[in-house]
Amino acid sequence: MARADTGQQDKEEGGSRPAIEVSDLWAGYNGHAALEGVTLAIEEGCLAGLVGPNGSGKSTLLRVILGLHRPWRGEVRLFGQKVDRARRLLGYMPQVELVDWAFPVTVFDVVMMGRYGRLGLLRNPIRRDREAVWRCLEQVGMTDLARRQIGELSAGQQRRVLIARTLAQEPRILLLDEPFTGLDATAQHDLLDLFNKVRAAGKTLLVATHDLSCVAAAFDHAACLNRKIIAFGEPRTIFTEEVLNATFQTHLLLVNVEGKTYVSYQ
Repeated sequence: MARADTGQQDKEEGGSRPAIEVSDLWAGYNGHAALEGVTLAIEEGCLAGLVGPNGSGKSTLLRVILGLHRPWRGEVRLFGQKVDRARRLLGYMPQVELVDWAFPVTVFDVVMMGRYGRLGLLRNPIRRDREAVWRCLEQVGMTDLARRQIGELSAGQQRRVLIARTLAQEPRILLLDEPFTGLDATAQHDLLDLFNKVRAAGKTLLVATHDLSCVAAAFDHAACLNRKIIAFGEPRTIFTEEVLNATFQTHLLLVNVEGKTYVSYQ
């Protein structure tokens, strides 16, 4: 089982443990398997990509890690703890298409939603919560747009506000579902810079995506998934035509230009 070795210590557990450890995981819907024997370990402080085509099980795996979908077999542990005991360690960013961007709320309001899990049902936001929201907005470069309606945001700004909402949950692990979809090259580059800053702050990121070029450019590790783990390791090592063709069930051509890897669908 491959692991990303960052050498960081898990202070809460008193030793070095994977941030995310998935063991022989089987899961699906209505008797149809979406994941088959998935085994995977992501070390703390890693920026990891979960790559595969639509329908490959990426979102299902995120849902199992979040504790929202019960697996048929196997388990997930977060820093050595079962998910139901460690859910507080997770922050989740959904696919942008699942958000109602016409809803009449401001950027600040959306990020404050990330505090609700800590507020509970009866407590209103207090100064500590508002300060946390401002810190998250500053971290993603969105303080100037805090009072703007979310329907007025660009695609790149939408991702930033969702990441700020995720950070407002004060997670140690961020799960992000297809954050690059619909972004131009400049917005993708800006988002990668933000991921690096979040990782530098000590967070672990697992990003589900089918954008191979972004993962090849900046990620520490990648897991190629198509119901099963096809390969796991550093992108420059595992992103071969053989592995990617097996993952995407189609012929892909890899092109290296000035040290950067580009993927062409044939």
